[in-house]
Amino acid sequence: MSLLVLGTVALDSVKTPSGKRDCLLGGSASHFSMSARLFTDVHLVATIGEDFPLHERDFLRSMKLNLDSLKVNAGETFKWEGEYQGSLNSAVTLKTELGVLATFDPSVTEKQRGIRCVFLANTDPVIQMRLLKQMRKPALVALDSMNFWINSKRKDLLQVLKMVDIYVVNDEEARSLSGEHNLIKAGRKLRSMGPKMVLIKKGEHGAILYSDKFIFPMPAYPVETVVDPTGAGDTFAGGFMGYLAQSGKVTEGVLKEAIAYGTIAASFNVEAFGLERTSKLTIKDLRNRLSKFRKMMKF
Repeated sequence: MSLLVLGTVALDSVKTPSGKRDCLLGGSASHFSMSARLFTDVHLVATIGEDFPLHERDFLRSMKLNLDSLKVNAGETFKWEGEYQGSLNSAVTLKTELGVLATFDPSVTEKQRGIRCVFLANTDPVIQMRLLKQMRKPALVALDSMNFWINSKRKDLLQVLKMVDIYVVNDEEARSLSGEHNLIKAGRKLRSMGPKMVLIKKGEHGAILYSDKFIFPMPAYPVETVVDPTGAGDTFAGGFMGYLAQSGKVTEGVLKEAIAYGTIAASFNVEAFGLERTSKLTIKDLRNRLSKFRKMMKF
């Protein structure tokens, strides 16, 4: 199945102990697409400003992404600036400029309305709902969010959660929305809010999938040198959803394999700034590292 992703295409400025980079191509949809593209056709739904570099748009097109619903609007592209210190587990946001994202109203082509696999990457839940209402009968819908929306638009988020199959969320956000500190209890509480499954990302500690039928924990792939964690969660989601879209079914075995591919994709993401590493990835790279991962976990 083809895969449609709604999210952000941004220009990021990032500082880590490994160095500093300005105006990197980033955003949730960009990072997601770099891993998802290895499995299936990816249709990107986002907005950019008139200042968006032409060569970056050409780059996205060179990645074989469908850009029919990437809209250029009057104004400036969404920009984010952040800094990582210490363990690099989270960034300190130094500046956010919403630009055209502040008035973004997503729309897709008539043909794209029939796409069966949809990922609503981190953005305003009102925008996520608008996009979802344009789709005909998607077979699989997953959603990501963040604490900002949990705190500022909780009611809207709860409404859209009732319409999705998988809620992808990090551990801090899972605890915040559920009110539960234990992640199993948090998963169960979030499941009761509507989604059939809850996939909790734990950064360097891996991920855990909660469903009524089974619980599946997956450790992270051990990376020796972490350069830039920006977009690792989105890259994980891209690998996960890309594999599900390619498989065309959602069984326990397929879900576990999808989480493994997402985990491996994220491990490549953190090894370089922005999309430097993931834009060069091949499916062979993923499979080779996954093979090593399987041997590590065998006991």
